[in-house]
Amino acid sequence: MERIDARGLRCPWPAVRLARALRDGAEVVEICADDPAAPAELGRVAEAADADMTLIDNDFGPAFRIVRRVQ
Repeated sequence: MERIDARGLRCPWPAVRLARALRDGAEVVEICADDPAAPAELGRVAEAADADMTLIDNDFGPAFRIVRRVQ
């Protein structure tokens, strides 16, 4: 699992970092992103990569888990 701390980064940077991790072969990514536009943009990246995104609970702010779907 890859963890990305994108807190303080404005979109599109959280989405760019997620796309890079998925392109590099990550199967599961947890990303903390506090930009209000992040959920929508991360969701689009996840969908394009055939992955599911869920909101997860942590102590560091908004976080999302992206998991590639099994083929």
